[in-house]
Amino acid sequence: MIDPATRPQNPALAVALMVLATLFIAGTMLAAKALGTDVLGAPLHPLQITHGRFAFALLGLLGVAAVMRPKIRAVNVKLHLGRTAFGAVGVTLMFAAVAFIPLADATAISFLNPVFGMILAIPFLGEKVGRVRWAAATIAFAGAVVLLRPGPDSFQVAALLALGAALALGFELIFIKKLSGREPPLQILLINNMIGWLLNSTVMIPYWAPPTGAQWAALVALGLMMACAQTCFVNAVARADASYVTPFSYLTLIFAALYDWAIFAVVPDWVSAMGAAIIISGAALLAWREALARRR
Repeated sequence: MIDPATRPQNPALAVALMVLATLFIAGTMLAAKALGTDVLGAPLHPLQITHGRFAFALLGLLGVAAVMRPKIRAVNVKLHLGRTAFGAVGVTLMFAAVAFIPLADATAISFLNPVFGMILAIPFLGEKVGRVRWAAATIAFAGAVVLLRPGPDSFQVAALLALGAALALGFELIFIKKLSGREPPLQILLINNMIGWLLNSTVMIPYWAPPTGAQWAALVALGLMMACAQTCFVNAVARADASYVTPFSYLTLIFAALYDWAIFAVVPDWVSAMGAAIIISGAALLAWREALARRR
C-alpha cells in the first residue's frame, strides 16, 4: 500500500478493486452462513465465527506487513478500540443474521450502515444534515421495513439482527472518519484486526466448539477474504473519488444473491427485491448528495 497522498489516480483500477472487494465481502457472508448452519457440521456460535474472521484476517495482513514492513506510528488507541468494538459487534450480529435469512436480505439491510453513520454524525461529529440527506435516510429505512416483512405470519425476527448490525457498523463509521487521514491504511487494518482478535479471543471462550475440518477451512477462507476485501476497498478509494467507486459496492447484493442461489438454492422473492431496491435507492441518493457537497 502506497501513501494515499502520493498514490496516482487510476479510476479503472479503482473500479476493478471495488468489484473484487464486493466479491470477497459476499464470499465472507456465504462462509459465515455455512458456518452458522449445519452445512459443514454442527453450527458454530457467531462469536466463534467472528473470532475466526479476525484471527485469519490478521494472519493475512501480517504476511503483507512482513513484505512491506510498515512503520507503526502515532497510534490513537481510544479511536481504534471504539472502532473495533463496534465493528466486532456489527459483524457478529450480521453473521448471526445470515444463518436465518437470505444473504440478499441481510446484505441489503447492511446498506443502512452509511445512513446510520450520517445520523450519528449529527451528535458525535457536529455535522449538519439537510433535507436531501433526511429524504435518503427515510427512503432507505422504508426499504428496511419492507424486508422486515411486518406481518404476523411473515415478520423476520432475524432481520432485526441485521438491522442491529447496520447500526453498530454506523457507529464504527464515526470512528473510521476520525481515524481517516491520521494513520496509514495498512496500520489501521493491522491494529483493527489485532484488537478484534484479542477481544474475541476472550468473549468467545464460553461458546467455543471444536470445528470440523471443513469448518476450519471455511474460517480460514472467511478471514482471508475479509483481509482481501479490506485491502481492495482501501486501495480503491485511494485511487479514485469515493463518490465514483462507492456505487459499485452495491454489486455485493448481486453476488450475495448469486452465492445464496448457487449453494443454498435460495431465490429472492419479490419482497426481497423490492426492499433491496428501495434501500439501494436511498443509499445511492445519499452517496450522490455527499459527492455534490464535496464538489461545492
